[in-house]
Amino acid sequence: MVRLAWPGWWLAFLVAAGSPVSAQANVLPPRVELKENYPNPFFPATTIPFEISREVCARGHQPVVSLKIYNVLVQVVAVPTLASGSGEKLDSLRLRCGEYRAFWDGKYLDGKRQAIPGVYYYQLTVDGERFTRKMIAQKRVATGK
Repeated sequence: MVRLAWPGWWLAFLVAAGSPVSAQANVLPPRVELKENYPNPFFPATTIPFEISREVCARGHQPVVSLKIYNVLVQVVAVPTLASGSGEKLDSLRLRCGEYRAFWDGKYLDGKRQAIPGVYYYQLTVDGERFTRKMIAQKRVATGK
């Protein structure tokens, strides 16, 4: 019998990196998936995709969903809208399970000021469970053409 003596951190890295070591039959798909916004970096607007699995909506449950944009001072600066035809703000909405796209026009809550270039965080809350990602607002650089 051959015994491999790998340092613990290396095995943890392999598992985190999705190597064959981590392939297990009992891994469950995520109940909620907050995906990367696009474009990222963005200016002036961005789209934020997310998905709520069917498991969350068992027995007809419709989860309460909110999506908020925060600045680096952890202040809410915007609430995106659903990209579907309704255009409702994603603030405590009851949604069915499925795939969604949220849209942020890059304007602050007052609707007048455009977001300044910098780092922002978007946080999806589904029935109190939070999922957070980072995005970057960046002004387009003019080319000399």
